Amino acid sequence: MADKDYYAILGVDKNASDEEIKKAYRKMAKKWHPDANPNNRKEAEEKFKEVGEAYATLSDPQKRRMYDQFGTAGVNGNYGGASGFGGFGNGFGGFGNGTYTYSTGGFGFDDVVDDFVSSIFGGGFGRSQRTSNPTGPRKGNDLRYNVDVTFEEAFTGTQKEIVVNKNEKCDTCHGTGAKPGTSVQTCSVCHGTGKVKKAQSLAGFATIQTVVTCENCRGTGKYIPTPCETCKGKGTVRKQVTLNVDIPAGINDDQTLVVQGKGEPGVNGGPYGDLYVTVRVKKSNVFTRNGDDVECTIPITITQATLGANIKVPTVTGEEEDFTIPDGTQSGTKFTLKNKGFRKIHSNTSGDLIFTVQVQTPKKLTKEQRELFVELAKTMNEQPPVKKRGFFG
Repeated sequence: MADKDYYAILGVDKNASDEEIKKAYRKMAKKWHPDANPNNRKEAEEKFKEVGEAYATLSDPQKRRMYDQFGTAGVNGNYGGASGFGGFGNGFGGFGNGTYTYSTGGFGFDDVVDDFVSSIFGGGFGRSQRTSNPTGPRKGNDLRYNVDVTFEEAFTGTQKEIVVNKNEKCDTCHGTGAKPGTSVQTCSVCHGTGKVKKAQSLAGFATIQTVVTCENCRGTGKYIPTPCETCKGKGTVRKQVTLNVDIPAGINDDQTLVVQGKGEPGVNGGPYGDLYVTVRVKKSNVFTRNGDDVECTIPITITQATLGANIKVPTVTGEEEDFTIPDGTQSGTKFTLKNKGFRKIHSNTSGDLIFTVQVQTPKKLTKEQRELFVELAKTMNEQPPVKKRGFFG
């Protein structure tokens, strides 16, 4: 028997640790698993067997020492080791001598190999305990919808009517999929389990018994002799459904609401899915939002800024609030109206309305106004004092 380079087969160095060997085996087992190579199954079976043989030797400290010293002869029985590939069963929990069962129904190939490797490594990859029942109740599909609201609607709250295209239970068969007067029957092939077993031999190395989705009932475990003419046996029909969605006061842009039970119907008696509504808030020409506060800019005249004045401050709801600004107010000064901002969702508190005054300089004056400004200028120092700096600042 020619020596095989088990390290090269797994793609590891001769000084590789146990963990590195384990990871390399898992990678190569995925690569050469027959189910992953349907167009090259015969070669894949041989490679898969070879990879398993290499791991069975290198994962066992005693066998690895014998292999490092004597090559494959040290582990083929001539030196007291395991007898050929039959010893493979010791490292694989009996895999080499019997039948290993794994499930491909409803899972991806990675899941299958994870289940396979988990059985070898004692559940180290965490999938061997997972179960799936394709005939059990399952929640319906969730739906997503975007809705636009104005800045003011987000502030006060509103209700929006939306139209959703979704699957709904068939009114004719009430979701059973069977023509009225007939009934759904248990699948005679899988006997209601939704799965069937399929045995496969790997070049005399082992028999793998796979559990796959039943083709007769497509995994449902049920058979409909006379399908409903309306839904063609699906139990659901596509409809346009009108729904009213409550948008709470204080909703923020790009925030998502969950409307429970307004998704698509469940399977096998499962609950309805949910509707996820993402709210998009349009910008305002007057106001901006900063957290729960509302901000805006209010123009005032020079005389109002100088002498002080009572002004009207607009709010998001359209109402106006009276506010007195003091004399000598500078442009850019901020003032606050308490609790006039956005309401905090699920709370009775609100943010504030913060407005910034902007002093407007008149561009045109009447002759009388100009004369008054000239007289005013004579009484005032028109050149504000400038703080002079020294050479060094």
